Formats: sequence, C-alpha cells, structure tokens
Amino acid sequence: MTTNNSLAVQRVRHTLKLRHLQVRRVQQLSPHLVRITFTGDDLADFVSASFDDHIKVFFPAPGEVAPRMPELGPNGPTFVEGAARPIARDYTPRRFDPASGELDIEFVLHGEGPATTWAAQAKPGQQLGIGGPRGSFVIPTGFHWHLLIGDDSALPAIARRLEELPAEANALVVLEVADETAQIPLHSAAHLTVQWLHRDPADTAGLNLTEAVRQLSLPVGEGYVWAAGELAAIQSVRKHLVGERGIDKSRIRAASYWKRGAIASHENLDD
Repeated sequence: MTTNNSLAVQRVRHTLKLRHLQVRRVQQLSPHLVRITFTGDDLADFVSASFDDHIKVFFPAPGEVAPRMPELGPNGPTFVEGAARPIARDYTPRRFDPASGELDIEFVLHGEGPATTWAAQAKPGQQLGIGGPRGSFVIPTGFHWHLLIGDDSALPAIARRLEELPAEANALVVLEVADETAQIPLHSAAHLTVQWLHRDPADTAGLNLTEAVRQLSLPVGEGYVWAAGELAAIQSVRKHLVGERGIDKSRIRAASYWKRGAIASHENLDD
C-alpha cells in the first residue's frame, strides 16, 4: 500500500490563539453524548490537523454569560492575579468546516462536573471560549491496519479518525461505554470491525478492555495503534501491546484522557 517512508508520524506546531465562540446548534447523539456546533468570526484561521488534537475549552462561571479568558503573553496564557481561574477542560475538535465556519465538539454527559452541566443545558447563542490546538500529532492513514481503542471520552476522536481512513485500510475498534444506549453509529470507508464493551463499575484496573484487546487477531502488514481513555485502563492496554504482542512503541500512541478520582487529568503515555 505504502512505503515505510510514508508512514512516519509528524508533529506539527500551531500558533496558539484564544477564540470566542457561540453555539449554533445542539444535537443529542445518545443519552450520554451531545454534539454542539459552534461558530464565530474567530474561527476564520482555525486549524486542526489530527483526529486527536486537543483544544482547551473555557466555560462561563456559574451565573455568568461569557467565559473568563486568559490573556496571551510572550510566554503563553496569563491570568489576572488574584482573580478566579476560568473553568477549562480539554476536548477533541470533532469536525471543523472552514466553508461554513462551524466547529463541532462532542461532550460526554456524566456526573455533575462543570463541562457536563454546561453541555447538558447548551442552547443556540450561548458562549464559550477555546484555546489551541497548540500542535498536532499527525498519524498517516496509509497503514495497512489501524487499531483504535478507547472509552466514551475517546469516542469523538475515534469517530473522526474512522471517517478519515481510506477504503483500502483495515480498522479495528474496541470501545468501552456505559451501556448499550451509549453506542452510536460509526462510519468509515475502511473495512471496519467494531467491538463494543459495556463498563463494569468494579473493573477499576481496565482489565475488561485489556482482555478484549488480547483476544483480537491483528491483520498482516504495517499497523498503528491509537488508544485513549481512563489512565489505569490505557496503561494496562499499552503494557499488553508492547510486552505480549511485541508491538514497537513507535507504532503506539496512547493517552490518558481522564483518571479515576481526579479532576481535569490528561497525559500522554510513553517511556
């Protein structure tokens, strides 16, 4: 399909910019996931080069209409001394259409955090702020197979990646979600195999996700693994892929999108 030279991942840096956005429409994808479409003049030069890009989303404080945004200084964002920091969380740009000036962000509805609370009541005309993405980790689509692993938090990135893959690719997906009502249609031109798992609250070590990956039969050829979700689960999955499957670490992109018991946790997992 491709030569090895064409399978090199690329890191791309972007100029950091803060943007004010307005809600254009809201679409409930499942009882657990809502897609919110934003617009605004600030999106004119927005760039998202990879399906796992992250933007910082700034939410209005309770009782306020607009979010409190930091200022951009020579060393990055700065905050007013003594003032409350804005409420912010990391999210994936699900879709950006420069022609219509629309940006989609999908929010998982769980618990009572500030992001969930805001997304559950979002209406056209309401305001948010975003910053970034600072950069993109571009994984070529030309691998013979792509293994995508994650939970609810990774669903927007995985869905975007599947839509980007060519017809000659093989895509294997393992997704752990709350229950059957959290499953949504996934679309791809690639040959697609999807396995849905339903979360076991007692499985705090990510063993169910790891066991599902252990049972997979991977296609032949050059492949790439992308995995994201709860810290312990993705650590377990990565350990299996490297230690038991012998997959080279350069062919795995793993990240913790959240950590059980922690707030606003996000980190890439590598050695």
